[in-house]
Amino acid sequence: MEAINFLSIATIAFLGSFGHCVGMCGGIVLAYTGAKVDPKWNRTHQATAHLLYSLGRITTYTVMGALFGYLGSVATFSGYTVAALFLFAGFVMILTGLSIMGKLKFLTIIEHSIMKSGWYQKSFRALMGNRTLFSFYLLGMINGLLPCGFVYFFAVTAASTMSPFWGAIVMLVFGLSTIPALFSLGFFTGLMQKGKLRKTMITIASIAVIIYGLFMVYDATKFILHPERSLLHCCD
Repeated sequence: MEAINFLSIATIAFLGSFGHCVGMCGGIVLAYTGAKVDPKWNRTHQATAHLLYSLGRITTYTVMGALFGYLGSVATFSGYTVAALFLFAGFVMILTGLSIMGKLKFLTIIEHSIMKSGWYQKSFRALMGNRTLFSFYLLGMINGLLPCGFVYFFAVTAASTMSPFWGAIVMLVFGLSTIPALFSLGFFTGLMQKGKLRKTMITIASIAVIIYGLFMVYDATKFILHPERSLLHCCD
C-alpha cells in the first residue's frame, strides 16, 4: 500500500467516526456506559474500560483485515483483477459518502444487523452484566462483527492489498482512527451524540469519503494501464 493511502484511510476513518460511527454505534456505547461503567470508578479506571472496548473492536477488525487480505491474495490473478477490486471499492466508497450525506439509503440497505441472532444476544447480555475490565474488551470484539457499511469498504480495501499482513494493517489503521470519537462519546457521555459538531463532521466525512472513492477509481486505471503493477511493493 502506498503511504498516501494509509493517510487517506486514517483521515476518512477519523472524520467518518464522528459522523457515521457515532450515529450507528453510539447507542451501544451509551448502553454499555450506563450498564457497565460504575460511576464510583475513578477516571483512570473508566478510561481504561472504554479503551479496552475499542481495542476489542480493533482486534476483530485486524483479524478480519488479515482474512480479507488472504482472500485477495488467492483470488487475484492479474493487474486487471486488482483494478476491478479498486473500481468496486471506489464506487462503494462514493455510494457510502452519498449515503452519509443523506443523498442515498445505501448504508441503510446493506447494514443488516446480526443483533437478533441467538449467539449475539446471549453473549451481549452476559457481557453487559459483567463489570470486569476484560468484559469490555470481549464486548468490543463481538460488536466489531456487527455489519457496517464503513467496515465493508475497508474490508474490500484490505482484500485489494492481496496480502494478509497489509490487509491487517489497513483494518488496524481504520480501527485506531475511530477510537477518538467512540472513546469520547463513552467517556463524556452524550457529548457528540447531538449538536453542530456531529453535523459538521458528517458533512466533512461524506465529502472526504467521496474524494477517496474517486481516488480509488483513478488508482484502478493505473492497474489497467500497467497490469504488472503490484501493491505488495509498498513504496512503489
